[in-house]
Amino acid sequence: MLLALAQTKKILFFGGKGGVGKTTVSAATALARAQAGGKVLLVSTDPAHNLGHLFDRAIGSKPVRLAPGLDGLELDPDETVRLHLKEITSSLHKLMPVHLRGEVDKHMALSKDAPGMQEAALMERIAEVVEQGVKDYDLIVFDTAPSGHTARLMALPEMMSAWTDGLIKRQEKADSFAQVVRDLGRDSSMEEKTFSADSQDAEKMRESGIRGILHRRKLRFTNLRDQLSNQETTAFVIVLAAERLPVLESIELHAQLKAAHVNVAGLVVNKRSPADGGEFMRARYEQEQAHLDYLAEALPQLPRHDIYLLARDIVGIEALSKFSESL
Repeated sequence: MLLALAQTKKILFFGGKGGVGKTTVSAATALARAQAGGKVLLVSTDPAHNLGHLFDRAIGSKPVRLAPGLDGLELDPDETVRLHLKEITSSLHKLMPVHLRGEVDKHMALSKDAPGMQEAALMERIAEVVEQGVKDYDLIVFDTAPSGHTARLMALPEMMSAWTDGLIKRQEKADSFAQVVRDLGRDSSMEEKTFSADSQDAEKMRESGIRGILHRRKLRFTNLRDQLSNQETTAFVIVLAAERLPVLESIELHAQLKAAHVNVAGLVVNKRSPADGGEFMRARYEQEQAHLDYLAEALPQLPRHDIYLLARDIVGIEALSKFSESL
């Protein structure tokens, strides 16, 4: 299932409850596609930085070569927010009068810890990665943060696109009002005092600059929204353990992704207990099977792939390559 998806899709997301092996499964899928001749970008949005631990090397916010045909990067939330605010501050400095730049800096400093700032900054960075990545790579694989965070993230492009659209409309109304005021000013004896040619030109440039920024953001979010909802090119794979809480959380995550118009292509049950591993493992297997029967009743339409528990940890290219044979 996973190797077929890796061959036919441009973007794959892997998500699920924390600790179920999302990073291992997503990395093995990406490596298998690269070993099959594809050019692949593996992206982690999980602040735990498990990707670097898995490959046993440092991975930062810029793509690094992990294996032939496979690049990887980790999106650090704090760094993403810092760079996001730096970019916004730079843009506003160019648009605002010099005497207001101090106020801009104060506002940006306060915004750093505002609720939702990390999600918004991370979503914009993901949008940038997708926008450029689909041009440079055959496949982009996202290893996402635990379920609740990811579900909110998947719904953000639609919300951010609508929010930016509202800002554009308000800006257009403000521009129209400003133009009326300028026209009235020309008929007033106060014209020279209130509206000099230079100030009008500067104001028009600021208005045009703000509109340009908003339109670019809207285009970026719209592009990401369209990519996420395109079932031909994008799929989401839910990774879980055959335990009660991961099963319940996976069912809930599926409903949230469906509401966000994200195509869920299948389920991967990781670390399954073997049925022939003695009395203890047999008891575990039977309990797991009961949970998976419940999962099958709740999500009968989704294909499922089981990966059995291994004796050793998976670290490094060789171990990942071996693990990918079970995909």
